[in-house]
Amino acid sequence: MDETLKQLGEHVAGAWPDDVLGTRMSHGELTLDARVAGISELLRFLRDDAACAFEVLIDICGVDYPERPQRFEVVYHLLSVSRNQRIRVKVATDEATPVPSITGLYPAAGWFERECWDMYGVMFAGHPDLRRILTDYGFEGHPLRKDFPLSGYVEVRYDEEEKRVVYEPVTLTQEFRRFDFMSPWEGAEYVLPGDEKAKGNA
Repeated sequence: MDETLKQLGEHVAGAWPDDVLGTRMSHGELTLDARVAGISELLRFLRDDAACAFEVLIDICGVDYPERPQRFEVVYHLLSVSRNQRIRVKVATDEATPVPSITGLYPAAGWFERECWDMYGVMFAGHPDLRRILTDYGFEGHPLRKDFPLSGYVEVRYDEEEKRVVYEPVTLTQEFRRFDFMSPWEGAEYVLPGDEKAKGNA
């Protein structure tokens, strides 16, 4: 299987030398690194070429590397049912450069691209309805970015007096508790509740 996928990678790279930046095998899976501007035509080739036949888009996801100039990777996972093969295609982009939408190639990409926009802020040029899908309409920021604060910016709750949903700045209602997570079988330094008699008999 590895040899077959390696040959497939060479076939795709040979057909698209300007758009495929590199191929590699990892854990029995083929990954292509591609140029963002040519991603639509490359994925069309992977779908329509008889040697590829990747008819199914399994997923599109994002990855955030804040230390890189192109901090985001958009990762496409494709499946060939007829050939029983999978492939991963990655493109890199930054906060200002949109990725071409592939909703015209794979209609399932519509929701995946909306999720990537919602969670990471990656723009998809040509998407017919690019709006939030998992967070609320008034949500600020993109929660899967590495620099997004753990507690968020606002909290949402239903106010019984006002009879409506209200948005408020995040406030921590109690101090952080401290847990040592030490198992009593590992010899805790203190007497656990209920063990007073056992300690007295020891």
